Amino acid sequence: MQKKNIHFLTQAAMIAAIYVVLTFVANAFGLANYAVQVRFSEALTILPVFTAAGIPGLFIGCLISNILTGCAIPDIIFGSLATLIGALGTRRLRSNRFLAVLPPIAANAVIVPLVLKYAYGLEPLWFSFLTVTAGEIISCGILGLLLALALHKYRKQIFGN
Repeated sequence: MQKKNIHFLTQAAMIAAIYVVLTFVANAFGLANYAVQVRFSEALTILPVFTAAGIPGLFIGCLISNILTGCAIPDIIFGSLATLIGALGTRRLRSNRFLAVLPPIAANAVIVPLVLKYAYGLEPLWFSFLTVTAGEIISCGILGLLLALALHKYRKQIFGN
C-alpha cells in the first residue's frame, strides 16, 4: 500500500514539475497568460486518462505556474480550479480519449475569460472567450491528443497500470 502511495505522489509531483517547466517555455514566447494563451503545459491535461495522479499533478502545476508567472490572485485561484475541474472531467471520460479532451477545454473556455475580465480588466469578453477557447483547442485538443497517442504504447511502463 505504501509503495502505491509513493508511486502516486511521485507521478503527481513529476506531472506538476513538467507542467511548470512547459508553462515557463510558453511564457518565454508570451503564450502563457492573458487573452492569447497556448500553454504547452495544457497538453498534459490528457494525463488523467492514464493516471489519477494527473489530477493533483495538473492542479498543483497550474497553481505553482500561476504564482511564479505573476498572475493576479483571482487568476491563481480560479485558473487553477478550472484546470482541476478539467482534470476531474478528463479522468471521468478516460475511456474515450477524444471526449476526454473536452472538459479542460470547456472549463478553461468558461472560467478563464471571466478571470481575464474581472482580474485584469480585459475587454471585450467575447474576444477572450474566442482566444482562450482557440488556445485550449490547440493545447488540450490537438497537442493533448498527440501526447496521448505517443504515450499510449508505453502507458504501462510510464504509468504502471
